[in-house]
Amino acid sequence: MAMRRNSDLPVKTCAVCLRPFSWRKKWARVWDEVRYCSESCRRNKNSAPEPEAGDAS
Repeated sequence: MAMRRNSDLPVKTCAVCLRPFSWRKKWARVWDEVRYCSESCRRNKNSAPEPEAGDAS
């Protein structure tokens, strides 16, 4: 199996700090469910920015 570069890994945006974070091996089975970049962001999930009110008609 060939090594992957960090730039080739999938990226998501943290729901709390809005910073991009990359796939980690420990998240391999649950990548679709991962929303936070770290434990501290997961603990502070109540301070996440409000989603913008879009076309909710």
